[in-house]
Amino acid sequence: MAEHDSDRAWDEYEWERFLQQQDQKTEKYMELLEKYIDDPQRDEIVAREMGWCHLTEETGNDWEEEAESFLDENEEADEAESDLSQINSCAESFEEHVLYRAAFALTIWIDQLFDSNPALQNDPAAVKLATHTALAAAKLAAALSDEEAEELGMTIAYLKRSLKAVTVALDASAQLSSEQSLTRAQHSVLRQRIFQVRDGIILLMGEFRGEWLRRYGSL
Repeated sequence: MAEHDSDRAWDEYEWERFLQQQDQKTEKYMELLEKYIDDPQRDEIVAREMGWCHLTEETGNDWEEEAESFLDENEEADEAESDLSQINSCAESFEEHVLYRAAFALTIWIDQLFDSNPALQNDPAAVKLATHTALAAAKLAAALSDEEAEELGMTIAYLKRSLKAVTVALDASAQLSSEQSLTRAQHSVLRQRIFQVRDGIILLMGEFRGEWLRRYGSL
């Protein structure tokens, strides 16, 4: 959870900036680890490049504690994106939400589609479809996990990320159709399921924005 600069609630745009910054920091950290994995000065180099300069002069594993603390801030989103099965162990509050159930059912349907047509597993458009539908479900889980809607800005920001993933999945489905990798019936069902999730996200975003206006008066 981000530390607010004041007692006021962050809006969706502030949360978006925060999430983007965390994405960039995580990506940079992982790239540095991979680049310097065999370097005997790896710890010092990574700490310096990440801006943890005060740790390079300290002894012990302080820099590792800093790294672990940094990664912990991203743990929920990273685990959800890297392994969709983690979603199943989260709170029932979002699991029972009709929109999340539709998104998760879509990922299951696509898995079954892959099982029935193994050639899709090596198709870039099909991989993009599967990846982004799973990502959409993960972002929905993050959005809907705020059961009390205490952080409306965060919820809306995650919904926007889910919507972006669904849009990419929709484009991938169109590409598969143009490649004739799907039958007409398969593509019809796929589009229907994707639009169901997309329209649900848009509707939910409108509801949360309405609640934001009711609480705070402006977006």
